[in-house]
Amino acid sequence: MTQAPLPLSPPVAHIYGEPLLEMPLDLYIPPDALEVVLATFQGPLDLLLYLIRKHNLDVLDIPMAQLTQQYMNYIELMQRNRLELAAEYLLMAAVLIEIKARMLLPRPTKIADDGAEDPRVELMRRLLEYEQMKLAAQKLNELPQAGRDFELVQVLIEQTVIQRLPNVSVEDLRQAWLTLLARAKINSHHVVRREELSVREQMTRILRQLRHGEFEIFSNLFHDRNNNAQLSLAHLVVTFIAVLELAKESLVEITQSETLGSIYVRASRSLNATE
Repeated sequence: MTQAPLPLSPPVAHIYGEPLLEMPLDLYIPPDALEVVLATFQGPLDLLLYLIRKHNLDVLDIPMAQLTQQYMNYIELMQRNRLELAAEYLLMAAVLIEIKARMLLPRPTKIADDGAEDPRVELMRRLLEYEQMKLAAQKLNELPQAGRDFELVQVLIEQTVIQRLPNVSVEDLRQAWLTLLARAKINSHHVVRREELSVREQMTRILRQLRHGEFEIFSNLFHDRNNNAQLSLAHLVVTFIAVLELAKESLVEITQSETLGSIYVRASRSLNATE
């Protein structure tokens, strides 16, 4: 019976992609190889706010002795690690010591009764304003940013623009009809005669007029080309009914080049193909 192989221990490190199972006996670590990396702050107010939040201190009632001691410990730690201190950090240390000293000094009874201003007020005001600005900056930083959270992409799409002509409504036909009626009343003649008019004949005449397959202005259908004169009122009525019948039977197409523009009529494409 063969014994199952023992599981291998995980490697302690990888060097150039190769696992290192044991620590070399002749490994030399320089004294300065391992150093404590401190959190970076953006100024003394940022450091004070960090210390207050870390130790659950009340920003509206700051214990100056405890806060000053923690601040000085951090300054000493920075100096011990040979970090260059900015002048504003040392200035804040002097301000903390001054506030602490003023709070330790006894105040006269008269000044205490008058409610003298707390020496911590200015510092608390600055800390609260800085915290509000820092929270606002964090919220802005959480918003998606181009180049960090997403990339801008420009895509060129070649597309042929299809011209869409406005639809001719019943109201447009009505307005065109009223215009023709008004024009006919102006050019009407008082001639009494009896005419027998046929809608089918007018439909045939209109299709004959549109046989070229191009668009014709709507008002041209109501013009007598033979006599070069405007049709009578009776002819206008019959011709208009003929146009409606042709549109109903899909023998003509009625369109408009632009909104409130001229109306055009032409023979249906299917009709031209049949011919």
